[in-house]
Amino acid sequence: MSRVSKPYEIVERALELSTTDGLVVVADEHSSANLRWAGNALTTNGVTRGRTLTVIATVDGAKGTASGVVSRSAVTADDLEPLVRAAEAAARGAGPAEDAQPLVSGVPSSPDFTDAPAETGSEVFADFAPALGDAFARARSGGRELYGFANHELTSTYLGTSTGLRLRHDQPTGTLELNAKSPDRTRSAWAGRSTRDFKDVDPATMDAELARRLGWAERRIDLPAGRYETLLPPTAVADLLIYQLWSSTARDAVEGRTVFSRPGGGTRLGETLAPLPLTLRSDPHAPGLESAPFVIAHSSGDSASVFDNGLPLAPTDWLREGKLERLTTTRHSAALTGLPVAPAIDNLVLDGGGERSLEEMVAATTGRALLLTCLWYIREVDPATLLLTGLTRDGVYLVEDGEVVGEVNNFRFNESPVDLLSRASEAGRTEKTLPREWGDWFTRAAMPALRIPDFNMSSVSQGV
Repeated sequence: MSRVSKPYEIVERALELSTTDGLVVVADEHSSANLRWAGNALTTNGVTRGRTLTVIATVDGAKGTASGVVSRSAVTADDLEPLVRAAEAAARGAGPAEDAQPLVSGVPSSPDFTDAPAETGSEVFADFAPALGDAFARARSGGRELYGFANHELTSTYLGTSTGLRLRHDQPTGTLELNAKSPDRTRSAWAGRSTRDFKDVDPATMDAELARRLGWAERRIDLPAGRYETLLPPTAVADLLIYQLWSSTARDAVEGRTVFSRPGGGTRLGETLAPLPLTLRSDPHAPGLESAPFVIAHSSGDSASVFDNGLPLAPTDWLREGKLERLTTTRHSAALTGLPVAPAIDNLVLDGGGERSLEEMVAATTGRALLLTCLWYIREVDPATLLLTGLTRDGVYLVEDGEVVGEVNNFRFNESPVDLLSRASEAGRTEKTLPREWGDWFTRAAMPALRIPDFNMSSVSQGV
């Protein structure tokens, strides 16, 4: 019978089995707990456990270093040797890896490398679940229905290499999405939160917010497509700027393929992109948004390299006081472009120096403006300008002289986040938020609301 080993033992044994010049082993121990509800009642709940092992073998040859990457789930001690041999065979059969670099070394070991993995379970909802039940009761008495889900994941990652790295990181990720509907389903409102432990989310506050928005929607106003002063809430700002971050690879910019390429050659580093003092940054130690403090790369791509596994991460300003400060690089692309090494980090914060909440920004509005809830179905149209298109969802509201006067129809938009930053006239108070579109891949974000004087609603949409 197969023996299921502890994660660090799996890593150590895989390294012992290696016959190639270098080996990287990444063991991810996953656990998750979730709740789902519909019509003011819980429908399902569950807990899962799992393991994924990624083995990266490297082979030095006359023409360079090749790599072979193999990942498998539910790996036990008996599965190890075939997995290592498969990675080694893939490396020996591959040509030289373009991103080849010496494996990282000299990083102090994590003191908890040999400890058992952290796990989540239904207990993470001990306080949240009763509060959700109270929210159901209030919604029922208020004539609205609540739908949604809460999910909490905890991944313990063990990283070992033939150069001596022994690193460990525990990553909690919690998301809460709550949707309120009128009984006839003609009105809908959404709110989302990100959390590490569900101790800082309040269903009652979210329900009250949704009830107010459903009340706004009792009056319906049809508006044509056009350019409108628009208040983008933090969730919408996050979705736009996360995509901007994903598109900010230095090599693509140097090669003239992105919005960060300078006409005639080079990049736009040092150029002022925003008149407001906006700083877009990532920091693995940002309070409440903590993420891995070293590179964890299961595969190589435009913004990651398996050879960089274990490379320490430091706070990085992508945009500083409105100026483009950094583009993402691996060690390989940094050498190609002559730019500093700046790997991607799994969180994103925008600071603009503003102190107003979104509600205060609404109250300060003169004339007409649109207040959005969130964006979805975001797709790239033109990488040269980073022009994106997408739809509004779950509530677009008309503001007149500081008051919300009703709900308007949904729109398709066409905008570039880089261009939006250059036109933003106000940034509100930065707060933790959950991206609606990218929440399955990127949850650790803090953003302010932004006021855009002329947001391009390119056509009317029938979406909800």
